Amino acid sequence: MNEFRSIRPEELSGNPFRLIGHDWMLVTSADPGDGLEGGKDYNTMTASWGGMGILWGGPVAFVFIRPQRHTFGFTEKNDRLTLSFFGEEYRDALNYCGSKSGRDVDKAAACGLTPVSDTDAHGRAVWFDEAKIVLKTRKLYAEPIHADAFLDADARAVYPKDDFHTAYVCAIEEVLVRD
Repeated sequence: MNEFRSIRPEELSGNPFRLIGHDWMLVTSADPGDGLEGGKDYNTMTASWGGMGILWGGPVAFVFIRPQRHTFGFTEKNDRLTLSFFGEEYRDALNYCGSKSGRDVDKAAACGLTPVSDTDAHGRAVWFDEAKIVLKTRKLYAEPIHADAFLDADARAVYPKDDFHTAYVCAIEEVLVRD
């Protein structure tokens, strides 16, 4: 398999609507330590909500995580998180990671995914060697979604249990791709 190479965010050729909404992604965050045992040292979750753009003078990604998700606790403790995108051959792994909790199982091990990590002054990033694209990000802003801020009843209806996501705006610090 080809090694990852680093590109600038503006060189990313994938359509973010397709990458996030159709292909899906794994959002991964970790404790600051060195271990790579899924559910214990880091956790990943499948997401099909999010976005990419320019905000506050730089490239950013937007992700949304509900507080009851195991990944939420890791994300709250660490300023770094990653977004990993895969080829269609990993659809079963993405389905699995979206339907199982890291509290109960090491999802990466169960799916045959290989976690990789690095650490910098902002924390530890964990991503997967099988990904075709990885966005390494750093949190800039976090805010729980509030019921009284909805302007559209259909959008509000996504939360019948009032289990609102926290929205994270993250600086895209590095983009890794495979040729």
